[in-house]
Amino acid sequence: MNKPINKTGQIFNRFEAYANPMRFMALAQHLHFWVWAAALALLAWGFYQVAHVPPDYQQGSLVRILFVHVPAAWMAMFIYSFICAASLIGLILHHPLAYLAARAAAPIGAVFTLIMLLTGALWGQPTWGVWWVWDARLTSALVLLFIYAGYMALWYAIEDDTQATKATAILAIAGFINIPIIKFSVDWWNTLHQPASIMRLSSPALDVAFLYPLLWVAAGFTLLFVALLLTRMQTYIWQQKYKMQKLKQQWK
Repeated sequence: MNKPINKTGQIFNRFEAYANPMRFMALAQHLHFWVWAAALALLAWGFYQVAHVPPDYQQGSLVRILFVHVPAAWMAMFIYSFICAASLIGLILHHPLAYLAARAAAPIGAVFTLIMLLTGALWGQPTWGVWWVWDARLTSALVLLFIYAGYMALWYAIEDDTQATKATAILAIAGFINIPIIKFSVDWWNTLHQPASIMRLSSPALDVAFLYPLLWVAAGFTLLFVALLLTRMQTYIWQQKYKMQKLKQQWK
């Protein structure tokens, strides 16, 4: 009598199979070109749509900053959530590539966070009359940049890889508390920053003329993150392989 197939076990086994760096490299090399091509195509189409967006009745052409600022903010929070999830997987399942994925994602998330802050300042000055205010949304977004910086610094501060993976994973998980603060700060406190107009329980308040180009750019940014992540992970694996070969040559 045949035993019933455990689909959860099959999924886990497939996931576990890619703990092998060489198997992951084979998959990454196969996907690398196509992910980059799709990311660039989506971004090109998205920014083409942005170029044809009508001026806002209040902000005029300044509203086009929205199409970089908002997707960058989404990516900054999404990538940190990804780092937190990868860190959890690393701690629980001892999956070596999970730690590597978290490390590779951190600089990308930091750049998106910096873009979010800079475009927010460019948008805020003509809108609010100031480049920066210490309100809940902006301050928590700045804290996110510091957390990214601290996470990356910790990787370089600890020489032992085993200790570094655990220490950075704990930091990433602890720092996740800042993500809901960023998301809900405009609802919990009175801030200059406008409340959510797209990701909310009711229907989006943004007109479709603005919403669709925004979503195209967001999709392009998401695929750009995946492409950069694959590139950085492959680079790390090749670097580790090169170090191992050098160590073997030294011991001969």
